[in-house]
Amino acid sequence: MISVVLVGTGNVAQNLFQALDKMAHVKIEQVLGRNPEHLTFAIDKAPLNTNFDDIPHADVYILAVSDNAIATVAEKFKNRKGLVVHTSGATSMQELKDCDRYGVFYPLQTFTIGKTISFQDIPICLEVNNINDRQLVQSLGKSLSNNVQFINTEERRALHIAAVFVNNFTNYMYTMGEEICMDNGVDFSLLLPLIKETAAKLDNLPPLLAQTGPAKRGDQNTLHTHLKFIKNKQQREIYTLVSNAIKRTHGEKL
Repeated sequence: MISVVLVGTGNVAQNLFQALDKMAHVKIEQVLGRNPEHLTFAIDKAPLNTNFDDIPHADVYILAVSDNAIATVAEKFKNRKGLVVHTSGATSMQELKDCDRYGVFYPLQTFTIGKTISFQDIPICLEVNNINDRQLVQSLGKSLSNNVQFINTEERRALHIAAVFVNNFTNYMYTMGEEICMDNGVDFSLLLPLIKETAAKLDNLPPLLAQTGPAKRGDQNTLHTHLKFIKNKQQREIYTLVSNAIKRTHGEKL
C-alpha cells in the first residue's frame, strides 16, 4: 500500500485524485488545499485539510499546484520523511531541493476542469534525486498508467515545449478557424471530422510525412487567394508565418 497526500485543487489535482481514488493499493491520506470551497471534489472520499501545519505522514506527497507556487508550497514539506514530488512539465526538480527526498511525477496530458479522463495511456514522466526512490515512484506511476518513464529535467522541458506546440498552439488554431467560420456564417462543426482525421493519421505517419495543404504543395494561387480573403490582420500574419515555415520545410517560400 502506498500512502499519498495530494496537494492542490486545480485540473491536474482533481484528475489525479479521481484516478488514485480507484487504486486498491493506494491510500489517499489527505487532500490539501487553501480554499475549502475548491476541495468539494473529494468530499466524503478522503480527509480534507486547509491547514498546511497539520499534514499527516505519507509515502508520497504530490504537489499538484501551479508552477509559480511549487517552491513556496514545498517549504511546508522540507522536514517530511516522505517523497515530495511536483507535477510540472516545465519546472526543475531542484525547486524541491530543500526537501530530503524529492522528484517529479509529470502526467503528460491536458486536463480540463470538470472532465475526468483515464490515466491508462497517459505517459507519466518520473525523476527522483535519490535512486532508492525509483521503485516507489515507479510503482505509483504504474498503478495509474501503462506508460511510465524516467526522464530528466532537460528531456522533460523539451517534451513540455513540444506539448505547447502540439496542444496549446494547435488549439489556438482551432480558435482562429472557428472565428473565420463565425465571421462568414459557416458551421465550425463541419471541420470536426477533418480535425479528428488529422490527429488520427499520426498513429501511422510521422508529422513531416502527414503534412498536406497548399503551402506543402507550393500552390501559390491558393495561398494568395486565401490572404486576400482574410481581413483580420493577426490571422493574415499567422497564416503567412506558418505557411512560410511549412514551405521552408518542404520547398519554396510564399
